[in-house]
Amino acid sequence: MAKDNEKTNELVVGVDLGGTKILAAVITADGKILGQAKRKTKPEAGTESVIDRIVKTVDDALGSAKLTRSDVRAVGIGAPGPIDPDTGTVLMAPNLNGWENVALAKMLRDQLDLPIFLDNDVNVGTLGEYVYGAGRGASDVIGVFVGTGVGGGLIIGGQLRSGARHAAGEIGHMIVLADGPFCGCGNRGCIEALASRTAIVQSLRMAVLSGRKTVLADALAGGGVERLSSGALAQAWKANDTLTVEVLSRVQHYLGLHIASLVNFMDPELIVLGGGVIEAMGEDFLPPIRRVAYQHFTQRRDANRVKIVMSQLGDNAGILGAAVTARFHLNS
Repeated sequence: MAKDNEKTNELVVGVDLGGTKILAAVITADGKILGQAKRKTKPEAGTESVIDRIVKTVDDALGSAKLTRSDVRAVGIGAPGPIDPDTGTVLMAPNLNGWENVALAKMLRDQLDLPIFLDNDVNVGTLGEYVYGAGRGASDVIGVFVGTGVGGGLIIGGQLRSGARHAAGEIGHMIVLADGPFCGCGNRGCIEALASRTAIVQSLRMAVLSGRKTVLADALAGGGVERLSSGALAQAWKANDTLTVEVLSRVQHYLGLHIASLVNFMDPELIVLGGGVIEAMGEDFLPPIRRVAYQHFTQRRDANRVKIVMSQLGDNAGILGAAVTARFHLNS
């Protein structure tokens, strides 16, 4: 059961559902994590399998906090792709083996017997950074998260914006390079097809097949994107592996162009860069991105007024933001 000094009616579970892993945590009203758990997503095993893995991860997080389902008020969850939060439906998620119109909230509610509140994973990640991390004190924030895919969240005037059809923030599918590589959405040249870990692995693999050498060759030899972690990429980059540096330099350039477009259009105070790839690379990865972005701002004289910073919460951004989402709906 809950510790005596914790009010269980204030506890919620935050879940971050990604293309490669599921994170869950029990979180207090002031953002304290009491217990958490992690599990691989394995979307190729099918929708029912992913639902089962989410439920087990939630139960593991509760167990690590010595709690049960009856000790928490609700579950907030961030999932990839366009979401309809009103119905709790994942409308489209290429990174979850092509999910379309999956009634995720209902399926989880049926198994967990708890209120379930759903939003886009990067929306909740941005919300987590806004409330608890790098975005504290700002009013207009754009989150750019680079992992298995690329996603974004928009906070304008202190409010998370989802758009007329709940698809605002799908910045991963903004086109950066006309006639560039195909994206999982069906278009070409999206930033997700150029800068995500999936895209990086594809670029490295094609180079190796053409005869290029890299310390990552064995990891690239077979399997999907999960065979090459962001951590392994970061190690190769920091060791100055020639091919890795070359590929990631292009990624930095494309991200800089992408951020410049976002800034020119939205005029935010702050860009928060996060996600597995960025966090593994660390602060040293950001200067070339900033340089390209600043060169392409329409108001170059005021370039430094827009800060481009690292996520402060790392993997916890999504689970904390999902908890904020759950509390918002409970209190509405």
